[in-house]
Amino acid sequence: QVHLEESGGGLVQTGDSLRLSCVHSGRMFSNYVTAWFRQAPGKERELISALGWTARATYTAPSVEGRFTIDRDNVKNTVYLQMNKLKPDDTAIYYCAARLFTLGYRDSDYTDWGQGTQVIVSS
Repeated sequence: QVHLEESGGGLVQTGDSLRLSCVHSGRMFSNYVTAWFRQAPGKERELISALGWTARATYTAPSVEGRFTIDRDNVKNTVYLQMNKLKPDDTAIYYCAARLFTLGYRDSDYTDWGQGTQVIVSS
């Protein structure tokens, strides 16, 4: 089990950028797939992007493809979500989640969760 802590959310305007961070505590960071989910008011939580140790273990949702990029710093045990060209539809609570070894596409696939960070995009 790992402790995850997100940061980097905030209130921005349409077209702005934000960079979210997810810091893993614990060992064996490289064994974990880390994902970013988001949940907008009144909607189900959805997978935005996920990243494992190799480039083959990578997923980005079509709704954010070309605007959002996930990457990791294996020295800092941190996974980032760079969000560019933000839209009001991106407004949500963004959660970091982790699971061992393989990509998962459902929130129930992930065993460890952060508390979430709020992103609000004004029009």
